[in-house]
Amino acid sequence: MFDIGFSEMVVLAVVALVVLGPERLPKVSRQVGQWMGKLRRYVDDVKSDINRQMELSELRNIKDQVTDAARDIQTAVNDTVSSTQSQFDEVQQALEGNAPPPMTDWDRIYALRRTRDRIKERRIEREKDLGLKRPRRPLHR
Repeated sequence: MFDIGFSEMVVLAVVALVVLGPERLPKVSRQVGQWMGKLRRYVDDVKSDINRQMELSELRNIKDQVTDAARDIQTAVNDTVSSTQSQFDEVQQALEGNAPPPMTDWDRIYALRRTRDRIKERRIEREKDLGLKRPRRPLHR
């Protein structure tokens, strides 16, 4: 910790023995040992608190990232569900006949022609399935 070598420690012990004397040296060395133990425990506590705070900040960052990702996924799912729901609503309106009315007469005419052509195609398919032959149409109407 302080990078004190063996020879330096021997010099310190000799100086302490001369200055303090043989009677007070054991008490002072015991007191210094206790202070050093308290200092080490305090430094270890500070280190562990710093490590704990760093881990908590990392966990908070991870939590924020996961929360953001979940929010993005939820938004995407909600958008998809709402667009799908609107498409289903349009299909349901078309099936129920609640489709918005055509804007012009041409739209209504084309809608009727498409419906008539679909009915005709279904009739032809049904006749083919039953094995019926349709007579040939004349070239001129």
